[in-house]
Amino acid sequence: MSRKESSGADHQDGFAVVRGGRVKRTLPVAGFAARAAGGRILAGLRAGAGDPDALERFHEKTSERYADLLGHSKGVLMKAGQLLSTFDVDTDADGPMATYQQALQRLQADAPPMDSALVAEIVESDLGGRIGDLFVRFDPDPMAAASIGQVHLGLLRDGRKVAVKVQYPGVAKAIRDDLANTELLATVIKLGVSLSPRAMRTNQRAAAAEVAERIAEELDYRREARNIARFHDLFAGHPFIRVPEVLPELCGPRVLTMTFVEGIGWSEAKEADRTLRDQWGEAISYFATSAYRHSNLFNADPHPGNYRFGLDGSVGFVDFGCVKQFPEYVRYGIVAMFRATCDHEKDRLLELLHSYGFVDPGVDLSADEAFEWWAMSAGPVLADQPHTYVPRDGTDMVRSLFDSGSVGVAMRKMTIPSDYLMVSRISMGMNSILSQLQATMDQRDQLDTLDGVAEPRSPYARQHYEWARSRGLPFGLDPR
Repeated sequence: MSRKESSGADHQDGFAVVRGGRVKRTLPVAGFAARAAGGRILAGLRAGAGDPDALERFHEKTSERYADLLGHSKGVLMKAGQLLSTFDVDTDADGPMATYQQALQRLQADAPPMDSALVAEIVESDLGGRIGDLFVRFDPDPMAAASIGQVHLGLLRDGRKVAVKVQYPGVAKAIRDDLANTELLATVIKLGVSLSPRAMRTNQRAAAAEVAERIAEELDYRREARNIARFHDLFAGHPFIRVPEVLPELCGPRVLTMTFVEGIGWSEAKEADRTLRDQWGEAISYFATSAYRHSNLFNADPHPGNYRFGLDGSVGFVDFGCVKQFPEYVRYGIVAMFRATCDHEKDRLLELLHSYGFVDPGVDLSADEAFEWWAMSAGPVLADQPHTYVPRDGTDMVRSLFDSGSVGVAMRKMTIPSDYLMVSRISMGMNSILSQLQATMDQRDQLDTLDGVAEPRSPYARQHYEWARSRGLPFGLDPR
């Protein structure tokens, strides 16, 4: 069998075209899951029989095969791997967590760019006009390329610079065909869980439905345009958070145009001086956690490639394909559980966990056990303030998947409802970014400010507080 045949994808004009029916797409993943589960048991037996490196060798080999399987299969499998992976978090860490993390990071690599003639064809077809009439200047070479589309720089007649996102041809159909295969994503998620036998339980079909919904939404550029408009309105006039303005007349099903946000990229930002990195860290943290304090919106894609870092300490946020709007009871539950943890209200936390479906009836989980796991996720807030982020802040939640101590025991007694999957991704992604910036900030001051329970103390907290009050926005614990 050739490599092309074994990968599950054909190639046409430089782009992967997903082939095969539902059974063909699911069987390789299911087969790999079965082999991985058996291999883990065998490696454990070998480790117990005096081969201490057996489990490490198993995880190294399996992580590479897992990443290859998802990457070569294209379509939704690759997007699922990207969505479930963490980004640039403590890659020098030891253990299986770092092994899988490093392997899955390959799925974040840029895709090969489209031919300029094909880009022009898509733009003109979607927007109903010639590129020369729509834009004074349109750079045929993309400034960024990813798994669903690529971004070009343009100039309008009124002098505004714009970023134009163009979707790859065929990618929407390929991914939607995969999403119609309900067994496929459930099998991918089951595979991920099987590689970590100590993971928190979840309804794999419900989790698959949640992931599928988020992926499908990323394909809809008109929906993303509406998301941008909503976040632009929410953060209008903010002192250090910038959101572009969408241009509806230059948007279509496969083309999305927004004002260009100035700033440097992630690689440069990591090398900037400490003062700027601290300011950027605060801006990212406020953006990630304030939207669902002041509204019900969650931007569920905390990837540094989606940020533009201003030399004035502000941060621009430019990707809104993966946005979730929670019903109020879910939003309030997130805020209330985190609040109870940070206030050491253990009995209140356990009560909330039962109310919001994290603990099934009859499960023997004590208040102390529940608090220990949640305190780990709230570590930066519970630490001495101001807190400087270190790699462990980005890895503790993932590390708990492999923990055999009391934290792991508590985790295995809980069930994560599908509604909350994206919240974990936001938290892990944000912590990983802040740890790479080595940002220092008063996280307790930020939490109290966002929840509206104390007067702000630090400069950024005061700026955010005054801005929110001037807008008449509710705070975290306020009823909606």
